[in-house]
Amino acid sequence: MTIAKSSPFGITSLPDHTQLPDSDGTFVKNFQEHPQSILLTDSIKPTLEQLHPDGQYAIGQDCGIYWRLTDPPERGAECPDWFYVANVPPSLDGQCRRSYVLWQEFIPPLIAIEFVSGDGSEERDRTPLSQMGQDRQKPGKFWVYEQVIRPGFYAIYEVQRASVEVYHLIENHYELVRANERGHYPIEPMGVELGIWQGCYGNVELPWLRWWDSAGNLLLTGEERAVIERERAETERQRAEQAEQRVEQAEIELQQERQRAEVERQRAEVERQRAERLAELLRSQGINPEEL
Repeated sequence: MTIAKSSPFGITSLPDHTQLPDSDGTFVKNFQEHPQSILLTDSIKPTLEQLHPDGQYAIGQDCGIYWRLTDPPERGAECPDWFYVANVPPSLDGQCRRSYVLWQEFIPPLIAIEFVSGDGSEERDRTPLSQMGQDRQKPGKFWVYEQVIRPGFYAIYEVQRASVEVYHLIENHYELVRANERGHYPIEPMGVELGIWQGCYGNVELPWLRWWDSAGNLLLTGEERAVIERERAETERQRAEQAEQRVEQAEIELQQERQRAEVERQRAEVERQRAERLAELLRSQGINPEEL
């Protein structure tokens, strides 16, 4: 973290997240980026709750990470579309975070993700701070992430190309992560994989950026889990209903069998009585029915 030359002299303390802007006043979201951020956050939360039973982690969605003090302050911030920081409180002094200020907390994000809205050159720009001049006021995003903010992983997601590039910080520089046999990119400290999922989220069919666990199982959103639970409950209800119908049918068949048995018993009794009357009639005429 640095204090830029443009900062006023006589600074006695560095500003915190409550004193720094939380917006640069520009529109940076399209109709896909907002649900994409929610999809990433919603589906990873159960995993992060297991990793952090104390709740000490923070997720930023299109939030500023301040790494340099400048005038205006926004020039000293990068704004990943999505990032996760481990082992930090989700709020500060009871206040919701307005931004993430590196000179206050020092812990870099474990992963930062950029959603490409142009040709991707901005997200891959490696122009260093030393080349700043009057026509250029900010260094390249890739350079800032690699050399200053230093997330353990940096991902560049391009919905138009249905692709994601993942970089891993190794010995102070980013190395491209190779996809595994499933076409996913392992983020080992989180125990998850990042990749492209073609499907419908909300009411839009797109190649969405999503998480899988290390065994290749898709991490579901709360809504998806609720749908599966409803389907499971409906299946169990139908199974129980079918079992009840089978029991009822078995009882009906048993009752019918009892009725048939009673009819047979009554028929046999009628035949027995008829045979006895015939035998008595023969005996009355001096005939032994057993000799017939």
